[in-house]
Formats: sequence, structure tokens, C-alpha cells
Amino acid sequence: MSITLALQLAEGAIGLSLLSALVSFFPATIRRRVAMPLFTLSGLVALAAGLVALINGGVATAQLPLGLPWLPWQVRMDVLSGFFLSIIGVVSFAVGIYAPGYVRGFEGGKDSLRVLGGFTGLFLAGMMLVVLADDAFMFMVAWELMSLSSYFLVAWHHDSAANRRAAFLYLLMAHIGGLSILLGFGVLASFGGGFTFEAMRGAPLSFGWASVAFVLAFIGFGMKAGLVPLHAWLPEAHPVAPSHISALMSGVMLKVAVYGFIRFVFDLIGTVHWQWGVAVLIVGSLSAIIGVLLALMQNDLKRLLAYSSVENLGIIFIGLGLALLFLAEGHPLIATFAFVAALYHCINHALFKGLLFLGAGAILHSANERDLEKMGGLLRRMPWTGFFFLVGSISIAALPPFNGFVSEWLSFQAALQAWQLEGGVLRSIVPIVASLLALTGALVAATFVKVYGVAFLGQARSRAVRRARRVPLSMRAGQGILAFLCLLLGVLPTFFIDLINAVPREMLGQGLSQVSAHGWLWLTPISQQTASYGAPLVAMILFVALVLGLWLVGRGARRVRLGDAWDCGYAPPTPSMQYTGTAFVQPIRRIFGLLFQISDGVETQQDGRRRYYLQVVDRAWGLLYAPIARWVEWSSRQVVRLQSGSIRTYLGWTLATLLLLLWLVV
Repeated sequence: MSITLALQLAEGAIGLSLLSALVSFFPATIRRRVAMPLFTLSGLVALAAGLVALINGGVATAQLPLGLPWLPWQVRMDVLSGFFLSIIGVVSFAVGIYAPGYVRGFEGGKDSLRVLGGFTGLFLAGMMLVVLADDAFMFMVAWELMSLSSYFLVAWHHDSAANRRAAFLYLLMAHIGGLSILLGFGVLASFGGGFTFEAMRGAPLSFGWASVAFVLAFIGFGMKAGLVPLHAWLPEAHPVAPSHISALMSGVMLKVAVYGFIRFVFDLIGTVHWQWGVAVLIVGSLSAIIGVLLALMQNDLKRLLAYSSVENLGIIFIGLGLALLFLAEGHPLIATFAFVAALYHCINHALFKGLLFLGAGAILHSANERDLEKMGGLLRRMPWTGFFFLVGSISIAALPPFNGFVSEWLSFQAALQAWQLEGGVLRSIVPIVASLLALTGALVAATFVKVYGVAFLGQARSRAVRRARRVPLSMRAGQGILAFLCLLLGVLPTFFIDLINAVPREMLGQGLSQVSAHGWLWLTPISQQTASYGAPLVAMILFVALVLGLWLVGRGARRVRLGDAWDCGYAPPTPSMQYTGTAFVQPIRRIFGLLFQISDGVETQQDGRRRYYLQVVDRAWGLLYAPIARWVEWSSRQVVRLQSGSIRTYLGWTLATLLLLLWLVV
């Protein structure tokens, strides 16, 4: 098998996704039996294409009979495209298996399933086209296809004003980001003499123009990735989309933005500078810490997961920032180390965040509830969903033996090499970033202890949750695939990092040769003397400890007579006596209160009851977005004043414009 086969498979995957979109507009019987299987097969073929590209390496290009007369579309398959195509494929495959059971709950409703299926297929096709594009024109067309199709998916429940507002905000910021990316390509094209990526790679850029292109790309791709402070659309759009679409957007679409950044900065620009690394490190660190703090404050489960995506994208960009910094300072091996950590966290986040969104969708499907304060006891009613959600929670909390631990451990190990940097300022910045990353990890663990404890343990807090039932087999199977992969990538990291190694070899000219030098049992990124992690051994020890603990508990339970606990004369525990999510995070909210706009108090309702209310708002709205909105509104009012309705006024403005143009020309 060759890289050419990988390109052919990728083109086949795109064709299947487009066919899935087309079939979605057929009658209901055909749509139900054909559309989603085609979508699932498209994901599987994309995964195969990505793996073939990673295993074989090399580059394959082709020209499509589309585009402009002087600029036909160029496609390219290399290991970077193959890696991100694998991410798109594996999550899409799991979503395709999950979706039929989930979508069945919408049958007979007001919203059109034809629109949902059609734009889902277009969304998948757009993401795959982005990672295959080899010229700026095709890239931007595919980028807009991805953005527009996902806009219609976010706005699918369009009866709600909040959903329409979230969709409009997403579309607005997507186009602002797209314009920034287009301008970045314009800088490269003006110096490279063409819009193909091959021409842009040879562009002779000065430091100033290269920095302009970098900033434009960082804004554009960072906005799509949801980096702070450009993250406002993400916690609004992800919660209102159907849950399997939320899994695609968070697990896959955000990684397409990471792909664009890597392709633009590491491939097209080529020569990097340490100032860029510092900027990416700062933004990534702020995104990680602010994202997890905002996630911790949320009680809407899907909104919490959306803010958690901000945090995880921050971790990915911390790795990319370290790679830029060490590469610019002449340490290619450590740069490769950090680059691999970022790539590994890309696929890890795609898996466990896709799993968690599918779990949230299962709860929504079964109990019609997103509010943590109304959940509880779901583990008894939905045991498989509870188990898979636990796997996702442990993975995202970076606890061994699951995959999240490996990528964050690699990021820490890269940051610990800061002593090799020459500048004192740089040597001090990296440890600060590492400490923020450690704090982020602790807060993530607290966040998902809260989520799992409140949602799945204890007693149900509402009637709908008490009546929750197991979800269909297809939904459990989709979650199970991602849960299994979370464990597999955590237990066998050497195998997968060896596979990923082809990407830094092509992009940076160097790989991690020591990863499996001491066998598959040990992950040794730099050397055995520096650091090693025996993931299979850790998994075996934890498994033996778990089995032994369960045996001891079972043996002790047989000797103890069970009875009701002494309740000191009070009534038995009720759901209202349980610890709530709001109470759980109250100490942390007090410590980090300055980062939020908090409104709380006690209000008296019409029936005389007193109710405590709490509202935590992201300060980015008040500090950044609200002033811009006020300025736009003020500017609009000033422009409206020109429209007086008098023909003499219009003729006067026309004369003034003509005089100004004549003055400029002459």
C-alpha cells in the first residue's frame, strides 16, 4: 500500500459523506436505512486512509476539475493530513453508530431530520476537504463549507431564541476568523507569487511580514479552536446543537483548527521565532486555566463540557508553544517532544470529549435533562452510560491508566527541559506555564468529581431522572468504542507514538527515536535516565489492586450484618439533603471570584418561598465583546443620521464624495 492509496481512500470517504448528505433528503425509510450507514462507512474509510498515510509516509498530490480557470483545486495527502484524517474518521465512525438511536427521539418533532442528516454529511465532507487542501482557494472553500454546515446544525432547534442567538454568534465569529485566515494566506501569496501551498512555502518573508502572517493565522485558527479570549461562541454553540453534533464539533472540528495552525505556521511559514512561542504559551495557559475554572462553575452539563474544550485546546497550544520556543532556540529534539505531546493530546481529547458529549446526549435522550442540579442516581438507571462516562471522566482528569495522563505527562516532561534554554526570561516563563498546567489538572479532577458525583451517584433530584431508562444498543456501542480507545491509547502509548512519529519527522525533520527503545512496556521520550513511564505495568498494578479491593470488600460484607443507620431521630435522607454542584464549587468560586462576574442572592417568589439564585458570567463578555457591541451600535446610529430623507442632503453627500475622490486621484 502506498500514500497514493491513502489519497484515493480519502477521496472515497468524502464521496461517501456527500452521498450520505444527498440520501438524507430521500423518503424517511431510505434515509433511515442508508444515510447514516453511509456516514459511518465514510468515517471508517477516512480512518483507514489516515492510517495508511501514517504507516507508509510520503506525499501524494492530485488536481481536481474544480476551482477557478487559472487555479484548479489542488489536494495533497501527507502524514500530517493522515493524522488528522484519522481523528476525523474514528470519531465520525463512533458517532455514526451512536446517531440512529439518538436521532430516533426526534422523529415526529418539528425539526427536519432531512436538514439534520444533510448538513451532517456536508459538515464531515468539509472537515475532510480542509485537511486535504493544497491551495488557499480550496482551503477557504472547504473551511466555509465546514463553518456554514455546522451553523445550520447549531441552529437546528431554531424555535428557541437562545439557539438562534448562539448560531448567529457562531456564524459571525466563524466569518471573522475566516477573514483573518484569508488575509494570512494573502500575505504568503503576495511574497510567494501564487495561491498554491507549494508557492507559499518558498515565500521569502522578513521577520515583520512573517509575524503579521503568524498573528493573522493565530487569530483565525485560534478563534475556531476557542482560545481565550476568542472563545465566546463555543460555550454558546456546543450546548444547543444535537449531542452527536456537539461530539463532532468539540472532538473533531476544533482539531481541524489545530491542523490549520500547524500547517500554516510549521509548514508554510517554515522559519519560526521564539516570540511566537511565548505568545502561544501565554494564550494557551490562559485558555487552560480560565476554561477549566469556567467549566467548574457550570451546572449545565453540555455547557460545562464546552468550557472544558477551551481548557483542553489550551493544553494542546501549550504543547505547540513549547515546540515553537524550543525549535526557535535550537533544540529540535525537545521541540519534537512537545510537538508529539500536542498531537497526542489532540487525539486523546477527540476520544474522551467525544465520549463525554455522547454520554451527555444519552442522559438528554433518556431523562431530557441537562441541569446537574436536577440529576442524581443515574448510575442505577443507566449503568452502561454511567460506566462509559466514568471512563471519559478519568481520561479527561489525566489519571492513569487512561490516555489523558500520557499526553499531559509528555507536556510536563517537555516543560521540565526549560533549563536548556539560554535566556533567563524564557527559562522563567516555561516553569510558570508548567505550574499553571498542574493547577489546571487539579481543577479538572475537581470538575469531573463534581459532575460524576452529582449526576450519577446519590438519589434522583427530579421525576424525569427517576424515570430514566437505558438507551438503545447503538448509543451504548458508540460510547463503548470511544471508551475502549481511551483505555487502549493509555495502556499502549508507545505503539501509537511510534505511529505519530512520522508527523514530526516530516514537519520538523526529527522524530523521537527513543520512544520504544526499551521495549513496548516503557515510554521513554528522551532517554531512560531522564524519564520513563511503564503504562502496561501501571495498568496491571491498578487492575490487581482493584480486583483485590473488590474481593476484600465482598469478603468483609459477608461477615457484617446490614441494617438501617441510626438517624438520630431525623427523617431518612432526601434528595434535597444531598450536596449540590453549586455547593461543591463554592470554595473555589470564592478564591477565584475576581475572574467571574457573579450575581447571587436570595429572592422571594410569589408564593412566599425564598429561593437562592446564582449566576456566573464570563468576564470576557463585559471586557471585550460588550464594548465592541456598543461601539458597533453607536456607529450604526451615526450612519443612520446620514439617511435624512432629503434629496438635497443626498446630492450634497454625493458632491462631497466626488470632490474627495478627485482630490485623491489628482
